[in-house]
Amino acid sequence: MTDNSYSGGIAEIDVHSLLADLGIEVGNSGAFDGKWSGGGEVLDCHSPIDGRHLATVAMANADDYERVMQSCVSAFEAWRNVPAPQRGEVVRQIGEALRRNKQALGALVTLEMGKIRAEGEGEVQEMIDICDFAVGLSRQLYGLTMHSERPGHRMYEQWHPRGVVGIISAFNFPVAVWAWNAALAWVCGDACIWKPSEKTPLTALACTKIAAEVFIANGHSPALASLVIGDGPGIGELMTHDERIPLVSATGSTRMGKRVGEVVAERLGHTILELGGNNAIIIAESADLNMAIPAIVFGSCGTAGQRCTSTRRVFIHESQYAAVRDQLINAYGQVRIGDPLAAGTLMGPLIDADAITNMMASLRLLEENGGTILTGGEVLTGEEYASGHFVTPALAEARNDMAVVQQETFAPILYLIKYSKLDEAFAWHNDVPQGLSSAIFTLNMREAERFLSCCGSDCGIANVNIGTSGAEIGGAFGGEKETGGGRESGSDAWKAYMRRQTNTINWSTDLPLAQGISFDLGD
Repeated sequence: MTDNSYSGGIAEIDVHSLLADLGIEVGNSGAFDGKWSGGGEVLDCHSPIDGRHLATVAMANADDYERVMQSCVSAFEAWRNVPAPQRGEVVRQIGEALRRNKQALGALVTLEMGKIRAEGEGEVQEMIDICDFAVGLSRQLYGLTMHSERPGHRMYEQWHPRGVVGIISAFNFPVAVWAWNAALAWVCGDACIWKPSEKTPLTALACTKIAAEVFIANGHSPALASLVIGDGPGIGELMTHDERIPLVSATGSTRMGKRVGEVVAERLGHTILELGGNNAIIIAESADLNMAIPAIVFGSCGTAGQRCTSTRRVFIHESQYAAVRDQLINAYGQVRIGDPLAAGTLMGPLIDADAITNMMASLRLLEENGGTILTGGEVLTGEEYASGHFVTPALAEARNDMAVVQQETFAPILYLIKYSKLDEAFAWHNDVPQGLSSAIFTLNMREAERFLSCCGSDCGIANVNIGTSGAEIGGAFGGEKETGGGRESGSDAWKAYMRRQTNTINWSTDLPLAQGISFDLGD
């Protein structure tokens, strides 16, 4: 596969050539374990930008799933015996293959999901970055040595591959989240079976093909990168119930995550859950608005508000409120909406018509509860937006106790809320069911440190003088409360993909028992 420039707007992109460059055949099948099949329903893929038909995919059925799963288990049993640094070398090559295809993959992410070109290519860069991280990690899967209380004994812990990792990903990051999981799982010695969103199957086909070709070139089973495209009630339920999958990593709505968590826990399996976010920024009295305003606009409008880390709420000190409100109204008026492949576009479409319906319903509920829409919140029509799912980002004044503010609407709606005392802002900030990402803008060291303390933000991610959106792969990504508690990507998130084993070796000629217990059997 080669990478062309794919420059210009959507009108200049030849979809068939793009798919061919990525090795995707029209009518491709959605189950893969080294060979392609698809005995399920046919899925028509349309772009949210202009409604154009991109391709069709024959989804997996139960028979496809069983065949793929058996191959994935067999692939794991061989892969776990490959030394971790050698596994890292294969992942390094996958990262290089992604580099060669960055522009093509980025363009496909944009065509299929709707995020602007820079964000599409940025998502592919996340895949490359996590491969680089995983390569180094392959030589750092460290265990600990501990001093035994018994003489002549040595005690230590080690980490073993867990098995087959089931990956369930969402449409908004159609490839990066898979890579976060797969790259770590592979260097840890696991195999992966991936169920992508039915809204973004083509990017999954492309990534699977890229990874499979690298595995094959290195003499390993392509089933290490297994794929099953299908709906949640079908393929998703098969995965969550399958005892051959000891770990399920699921990204999506809180409702979906609760179902996955319940089913997997019932069989005493393990989960990594990355669910909803209702992320907030606190604008303190000393905040530098030259930094805060751009961060708020990107956080709320980037990816059309369809990031789990998108900024949903802004708590503004009363002394800054009018300035922040007015600057945001002005900035929102400058957000260029349209073809996400065109130069200068800052916001593309929502994923589908249902997303628009949900956004409009939330705005109606806001007004019914006494909130005020300051600007935006309109569905865009006309020739430029025909057959696409475009809206203007909504900026609104609200109260934190409104039901609509407490929930996550996966759309570009930003609620402005005035506060007088910082204690009030902290309490409101934490007073939602979700706990993913958070930020404070302040030049006061005490305020910043308090926000990061145990008495501050209750989120898995807490930032100072940067926004809520745009995490780096070096840190563990995830949140608390209804966000699910899972961690992916950097730091020691790799431990979730392995099983811990404590080992004690007696090199003496005696058999002392722990805790000084005497168990004398006599002569």
